[in-house]
Amino acid sequence: MNNLHQEKAPSKRLKLSIVSTLYCSAPYIEEFCRRASGAASCLVGDDYEIILVNDGSPDNSLEIAVNLHNQDAGHIIVVDLSRNFGHHKAIMTGLGYASGDKVFLIDVDLEEEPEWLVSFSEHMEREHCDVVYGQQQKRRGGFFERWSGELFYLFFNAFSKLNVAPNQVTARLMTRRYVDALLLHREREITILGLWHITGFHQTPHSVTKHATSQTTYTFRRKMAILVDSIASFSAAPLRGIFFLGMIISCLAGIYSSYLVFNWIFFAKPLAGWTSLMASIWLLGGMILFSVGIVGIYLSKVFNETKQRPYTIVRQLYGRDD
Repeated sequence: MNNLHQEKAPSKRLKLSIVSTLYCSAPYIEEFCRRASGAASCLVGDDYEIILVNDGSPDNSLEIAVNLHNQDAGHIIVVDLSRNFGHHKAIMTGLGYASGDKVFLIDVDLEEEPEWLVSFSEHMEREHCDVVYGQQQKRRGGFFERWSGELFYLFFNAFSKLNVAPNQVTARLMTRRYVDALLLHREREITILGLWHITGFHQTPHSVTKHATSQTTYTFRRKMAILVDSIASFSAAPLRGIFFLGMIISCLAGIYSSYLVFNWIFFAKPLAGWTSLMASIWLLGGMILFSVGIVGIYLSKVFNETKQRPYTIVRQLYGRDD
C-alpha cells in the first residue's frame, strides 16, 4: 500500500474496523450502517469504526454517507475517491485506512448480512485463525450465473495452481497482522481473490447464504476478463504452454516433412496437398496470433506495473480530523 494510507492511520488502535465500498449503493447505506453498528456494539461496545469508500458512485451514495458521518462522526469515516477505480482497488484503499485490531470486510448491498460479524468472530476465537471468510455452499442466481462461477474457479485453480476455495464472498473477518501483510502487495493490477490466498496465514471458511437484493454487475464478459487477468497475474502457465505447443507443432511438421521427402525419393508421386496446405496455413496462422495475444497480455501487465501509478486517488476524507 502507498504511504498515503499509512500516514492517515491514527495512533489510537481500535478494536474493530468495518470496511465497505460504495457504488450505486444509495438504497442500502443507511440500513447497512445501522445494522453494522449494532453488530459491532455487541462485540466491542463503542470501540469501532465503519469505513465507507466511495468508488466514484454515479448516484447520491456519497451524499448519504457524508450525512451519516455528520450524524456519527466518531464511528463513520468516508473515503471519497476521485473517480471509479474498481471494486478491488477500492477494497484495498479501505483496508489501508482501517485501524482496528480486527477488520471486517463486507459489501454494503446487504446481500451479505452485517450480523455475520458476530458468528465470524466466534468462529475466529474458536479456531484461533487469522481469517474467517464467507463461503456459499451453493452459489445464488440462475443456472448461467452458477455455471460461469464454477468455470471461473475451475480454470483459475487449474492454471494458477493456488487451490483457491470456490464460492467465496467478500465478507471476511481478518486480524491486524493479516491485513498488514495483505497491504504489502505492491502490484497495480489487482486480483483480490488471489491476493487473499497468497498472503497466507491460517484461513478458514464459514458457511453462509448470500441473499439476492440486486442484479449482479459481474456479467459473463466481465468474469472472463477477470479470469484472464487473474491467470496472467498468478501463473506463467500460458507462456510455458506456448513453448510446448510450438515444440509439438515443430515435431509434427518435421515428421510430415520427412514423410514428403521419403515419398518423393522412393515413389515420385505428386501429392494432392491443397486442402492440407490451406488447413496448415490457417491452423498455424491462428496459433501464431493466439500466442502473440497471450504474450501481449503479459506485456501489458508489465507495462502497467512499471508505470507505478497509485491504486487510487483520494479526493476527500471525511473523518479523523479530515
